[in-house]
Amino acid sequence: MDPEKNELFTEKVAAGSRTYFFNIKETSKGDKYLVINESKKSGETFEHHRVMVFEEDFVAFNNGLKKAIEFAINKSGE
Repeated sequence: MDPEKNELFTEKVAAGSRTYFFNIKETSKGDKYLVINESKKSGETFEHHRVMVFEEDFVAFNNGLKKAIEFAINKSGE
């Protein structure tokens, strides 16, 4: 593990003009957390947005995300 970045895992997803990064990191106390970064090109610069989800919220966050995506997929098929 790189002590500078404390990253355990990273996944990059390129999607059109946006790039998403899913990083699992670890605190100095050993607690894990997810960082979702969005990078979007805006002219000559990039916009960045970040969401952090802590380990104790992983299951609830995952359930909510799945429900939202399922809803969007089902609604787009109407």
